[in-house]
Formats: sequence, structure tokens, C-alpha cells
Amino acid sequence: MNAALLQQKIYGAYAKAALRIGQTYTLYRPSGATDPIVPGNIVTTLPASFNAEDMAYRKPENYDKALWYCLVDGTQVQVGDYLVYQQNTYFIVAMQLTLPILAVQCNRRVRIGRMPVENGAGLAGYSGVVQSEEADVLGSSNAGQFVSGWPASILQGGSAGNDTTLPSGVKSSSAAILLPPSIPIAILESDVLQDDLGRNFAVYAAEQSSLGWRIQASEEHS
Repeated sequence: MNAALLQQKIYGAYAKAALRIGQTYTLYRPSGATDPIVPGNIVTTLPASFNAEDMAYRKPENYDKALWYCLVDGTQVQVGDYLVYQQNTYFIVAMQLTLPILAVQCNRRVRIGRMPVENGAGLAGYSGVVQSEEADVLGSSNAGQFVSGWPASILQGGSAGNDTTLPSGVKSSSAAILLPPSIPIAILESDVLQDDLGRNFAVYAAEQSSLGWRIQASEEHS
């Protein structure tokens, strides 16, 4: 038996299992930088089941855990796709040969803004840059307020220190953020990330891999 035939049999078994124990999910395939969960991006509907990296289904969901195994017909999905059922949203991050399909559970939606550099200012040798208003590069906003974005995983990353020396100063928390490889932009340090709760984060590290984007950001307080 060759590898391709073996993989086909594995995906067939996933499809049969999902039909018995799964829910009917809508499959979305992103096609731009705006909201990917729109009717125009629907590919199909199909049964899918998710477990907490335990094919025996003995482990429940836990804190600080975004990764899940996905039982679904792998011939119909690809890395970067979203699967949505009611309030449950996941994106596919890995489909490695003979291994479980790896997915990320989403708990928020995010947009990303960037401050474009327009022109220089000042005398030669002492020049600076003049920046315009923040521009949306992923998702959309209106007057700085969140309008639409991409489903993502945002989990607590710890404390980033105290913003002020005042007794009532609030510590900035850091966040670990995951986005799929299907986003059509490169995320840069200093990008501004905003979620659907209105929280603002400053990106200070962004790692791109075959699994998508892993971002470290600090929450900004006004």
C-alpha cells in the first residue's frame, strides 16, 4: 500500500467517524483580507468532530489550550480553512501525512491596523518620519472601532509589567495569539491588533510557519 492510498483510507475513516459523532459544520475558505466568514467563501457543509488531542475522547477541554484534533473528510478541507458550527469556530493548521488533522479553536475575532510611513521631515541628518492615520490591513474598522475581523485564538500570555509608577497603575497583560496560514498579509512588529471586545494589543513578536502565525502582543490601555 502506497502513502497516497493509506492517506485516503485514513481520511475515509475520519469521515465515517465524523458522520456518527460529529456536527454539521460550514466550511469557509478565505479569499481576501476582510471577514472570511461570509457566504461568498462557503465551500460546503460536512460533518466534523473535534477532540482535545485525544482520539479516544477521554480528555476534556482545558485552560491555555487552543489545539484540537479534527475528524473530518480530509479530501474536502485544506490548511487555512475555517469550520464553523453555531458558536464553535476552528481553523485547520496542519494536515501531515498519516497524522491527525490539527486545528485551532477560535475564541475571538481580530483586526490588524498599521501606521504607514508617508514621508520624511526635518533637516538632513536629523530627519524623522511623518505618519498618517492607522490603516486596516486585516479586517475592518470605522473611526478606530472594530467592525469585522478574522476568527483567532487569544490566550493569556502573562504580565508585561506596569505601564505607570502610579499606585493605581494597571499592569499590561500579554497575549498569545494564533492566526491561520491563509491570512494574506505579513504581520509586523508594532502592528496594532484589536479584538471584538475592543481590546487593543501592540504586536512585539510575530512568527510565521507552516502552521500559520504565532503572535506575542501586549495589551494597550488608554
